[in-house]
Amino acid sequence: MGRSNPSEKILWSIALPGFGQFLNGKLVKGIVLIFLEFLINVQANLNAVIIPSFHGDIQTAIHLTNYQWLMFYPCIYMFAIWDAYRDAGGGSGSFSYLPFVISAFFGTIGVIYSSSFKLFGFLWGPIFLPILLLIVGVGVGHLVRLILLKLS
Repeated sequence: MGRSNPSEKILWSIALPGFGQFLNGKLVKGIVLIFLEFLINVQANLNAVIIPSFHGDIQTAIHLTNYQWLMFYPCIYMFAIWDAYRDAGGGSGSFSYLPFVISAFFGTIGVIYSSSFKLFGFLWGPIFLPILLLIVGVGVGHLVRLILLKLS
């Protein structure tokens, strides 16, 4: 178990925060992350929000969202991914955490503005804007990491 294939641990953590920890043999940490994911998911009405979002009914998704709870999701999500990746032997270089931290920050900003921010004339809502900004955050995080590595 443990340290083989960090990419696999990232993919399992994307599927459900905590699964990567289970694969790494970190059972208590995995249980805590799955519990937190479940708690935040239920309290934020996340599963109920996903359905109208995928049907294009963004106003219903916005109405169903509990933003006080959804604000926690990007940070728990990205922490679980980073932690599983690190425990599997990935990300041992300097500043390797930055893409995950900056992505969590961008995802949280996406949650904050998801009920009002329009991109390309489209209101992306509480599911798609945070996901889009998580992806952008990974790219920005890699760029910041490269700049810091060049400066140090």
